Amino acid sequence: MKKKLFRIAALPGSLSVLLKGQLAFINSEFEVVGLASPGAPHQTLRQQEGIRTIEVKINRRIRPFEDLASLARLYWVFKKEKPFIIHSITPKAGLLSMLAGWLAGVPIRMHTFTGLVFPTQKGLMKKMLIFIDKVICFCATHVYPEGQGVKRDLIDYGITNKPLKIIGHGNVNGIDLDHFNPELYTKDDIDGLKSDLGLAPNDFVWLFVGRITNDKGITELITAFKEIQEQNPSSKLVLVGPYERELDPLPAEIESEMHNNPAILSVGWQKDVRPYFALCNVFVFPSYREGFPNVLLQAGAMGKYCIVTDINGSNEIIENDINGTIIPPKDASQLIDAMRKTLTKIEVSTSANNLYRKRIADRYSNTFVWTEQLEEYRRLSHLYSDK
Repeated sequence: MKKKLFRIAALPGSLSVLLKGQLAFINSEFEVVGLASPGAPHQTLRQQEGIRTIEVKINRRIRPFEDLASLARLYWVFKKEKPFIIHSITPKAGLLSMLAGWLAGVPIRMHTFTGLVFPTQKGLMKKMLIFIDKVICFCATHVYPEGQGVKRDLIDYGITNKPLKIIGHGNVNGIDLDHFNPELYTKDDIDGLKSDLGLAPNDFVWLFVGRITNDKGITELITAFKEIQEQNPSSKLVLVGPYERELDPLPAEIESEMHNNPAILSVGWQKDVRPYFALCNVFVFPSYREGFPNVLLQAGAMGKYCIVTDINGSNEIIENDINGTIIPPKDASQLIDAMRKTLTKIEVSTSANNLYRKRIADRYSNTFVWTEQLEEYRRLSHLYSDK
């Protein structure tokens, strides 16, 4: 009989997107159940992964009364379902599910930190976020940082004394190399894609994929691009991702430049980002903080040179002057220099590079990551079954 394993996140989309394919892979050996707030992705999970799901509202923000109700609901679900393992991947889901699992006596309680918010915060907010992460670690039986940088911060801030284990080389799901494959796009395909966007065949295209917010370094990126555009009029900047004005609005002058500069194309959220990687020359990701950015795995798998900031995750995927350039965060002048130098390196920016793709394939293929995660479930299952 399969042991029951709950994968938990605040939003169902976090499970259906971040763990795509993995849940079905693990379900062959464990009875995997997805648990998250209500939403359409539950149906996607059932069809895509072939697993059962349970809906429990988990608010991403701190809402004391709602949180207590969610905690009680989670406790009731765990007592009724009796999972052998619960494994959470997002902060609020981690707090409530680890606490409920501890109270309900779930044998194995795992939490993966995909990124830490508190290092970039100040004052009372920072103290509260540190306290929350300490509670998660206290209630969890096993703690997993997604990468070396996250692990280092957990240690440096004294969040927990428990052993910290990174699955494989990091990242929660790895990359599908058959899906993110530059050979799927011919030169004619790329020229057609450029034409659809109003780009000329010989335009030099810089690409950003992610949330259009301050903490992704958009202010520095727009500032740097303006400078580069003056020196290289054929430069174009394509922004792929949703603009989150309410959570982290951009300065008015940056937003104005985005909307009024014809060389900047903002295409919003896209279900399939591969065409944009295929048509770009260089991927630029000047984020302030990350856990382990999937978008860099995607860029590398598509054979693209990357300019990134020296932050957790990014500096583990990118090796300076090998498959990208690493610069300090929040530094527009350094970004300008990196972009200017990249323009002169024809060999790194004219087409997909097999070296960049091989570096990703060797360490972050999804089958490798899934197998490593399954081995950890097996190890803990055998360990606790013997107790």
